[in-house]
Amino acid sequence: MIFYFSGCGNSKYVAETIAAGLNDNLTFIPEAAREGRYDYTLAEGERLGFVFPVYSWAPPKLVLDFVKKLNIKVGPSTGSGTLPYIYFACTCGDNCGLTEKVFRKAVEEKGWSLSACFSVQMPETYIGMAGFKLDTPENAQLKIDRANDLLKRNITRLINKEHFSEMVVGSLAWLKTYLVNPGFNRSATDDSKYLSTEACIHCGKCVETCPLKNITLEEGRPKWHGHCTMCMSCYHHCPVNAIQYGKATAGKGQYYFGRR
Repeated sequence: MIFYFSGCGNSKYVAETIAAGLNDNLTFIPEAAREGRYDYTLAEGERLGFVFPVYSWAPPKLVLDFVKKLNIKVGPSTGSGTLPYIYFACTCGDNCGLTEKVFRKAVEEKGWSLSACFSVQMPETYIGMAGFKLDTPENAQLKIDRANDLLKRNITRLINKEHFSEMVVGSLAWLKTYLVNPGFNRSATDDSKYLSTEACIHCGKCVETCPLKNITLEEGRPKWHGHCTMCMSCYHHCPVNAIQYGKATAGKGQYYFGRR
């Protein structure tokens, strides 16, 4: 069983690739949370996986909140079996800070034990602040090619239930994860800065692609409702680039996995 979250498709691709390699099932975290589906039973020996993007050098808050509420039993009848093999894969543009430490703590607080984890560098999607920009198309494709090689290797390790950690931590990791990330969660997920320009064609693509169902159309224009995780899916999927995040995204281009 694999639980995943994705806004612009990088983590969805990784989750689908792992699921195909393990012949496993996928559950979309925002959908399960909306429906209050937190109780699951694993077959004896079944793996428990999580796939998610790194947001400001830590797991997204919505992923950690879901894990906190998750109730996992092992064994089809009594629900009393050995703890499962637990792993996660996270996507990042460059590095992931101390994401492993944060997620490991969340798992251990539930009495579980993390068996394996790895980060996958994928094309950048976050451009909501000055200084952040997308990869060039050439660099984006290079990251995807390298990710496919990494996934092929690590899926074999997951099949064999190996214990391993393969994370691109980066520099100043403690500062980024424990000082910058809380600030990101407090203020950088403020969706009041989103706006739609006169280029808006009222197609509703932003409503359709928002994983948290945080957007509605009012008089044909998108309205955000204060429950944003800053995945920037609405911005990147707009077919006419009419959505902007204040002045931070102006002229920066768009990307989502599979975009041509």
